[in-house]
Amino acid sequence: MREPRYKALLAEDLAELDRVIRARLHSEVVLVRQVAEYIIGSGGKRLRPVVVMLAAKALGYAGRHHHELAAVVEFIHTATLLHDDVVDDSRLRRGQDTANARFGNAASVLVGDFLYSRAFQMMVSVDDMRVMQVLADATNVIAEGEVLQLMNCHDPDVTLEAYMRVIRYKTARLFDAAGRLGAIVAGQGRAVEDALGIYGMHLGTAFQLIDDVLDYSGDTAATGKNVGDDLAEGKPTLPLLYVMQHGSPAQSALVRQAIAAGGSDDFPAILEAIHATGALEHTRAQARTEAERAVAALQGLPSSAYLDALLELPFFAVERDR
Repeated sequence: MREPRYKALLAEDLAELDRVIRARLHSEVVLVRQVAEYIIGSGGKRLRPVVVMLAAKALGYAGRHHHELAAVVEFIHTATLLHDDVVDDSRLRRGQDTANARFGNAASVLVGDFLYSRAFQMMVSVDDMRVMQVLADATNVIAEGEVLQLMNCHDPDVTLEAYMRVIRYKTARLFDAAGRLGAIVAGQGRAVEDALGIYGMHLGTAFQLIDDVLDYSGDTAATGKNVGDDLAEGKPTLPLLYVMQHGSPAQSALVRQAIAAGGSDDFPAILEAIHATGALEHTRAQARTEAERAVAALQGLPSSAYLDALLELPFFAVERDR
């Protein structure tokens, strides 16, 4: 798969984003620096800060605040990863040990708290009440999404609506905020802000749907995480919901039992059922629909290379293999 065009288009902005991240990570507490630099330095696609910067530049913004806000979004995302991995007892992310596997649960949770609080220090420096409102609301909804996902674990009766609600809250809401921040920093009104928020919401939903596909079709070396982790944690994602709805009674019963019990003993048989029912193809099709909705939300924005990159991003999210 070819490199998305935003990488060349935002080369200078991405370099400045890295500089801001490194500067804002500074702490006199050595362990804080070690854990924060470990997780930030471990890679990642940085799609959320990319949305902030592309949106701002597509709307003609020529200042510097978009780098600060892009870093804020990345810090919030990183804090959620630190806390997620503790809750899920994950041991591998982005091809290396998770921070909790390397430094312990207590350090991961506390450094996640540091990143949240540092993010709020940074957003205050932008001195825009709408920026603070969007980010405060987003972090609150993300926390609700984490709790909803915890409640859904080991529950084979979770509905499609409840599953999608977790995605909208836990993943898509920060993409929504990223789009809005680009519009706000560029001085746009609420209509443009809402359009970019809708774009981000659908982009984030597409992204998470593909993450759920990759948990059953990816390669550990490519995805950087263990295939089958969602099943082991008892998470009822769309591929599993689809098998329960469209598979044979035996396949449905197998998936129900696996979700309820957790673990990966039945992973080969469940993987066979997922492929036999076309569950991955169905989930990818849903992700493509979300990508198309994201693109449709940007109709009417002025033409530019930055807009073209925004329009490409949802399909990059859908077509990726990691």
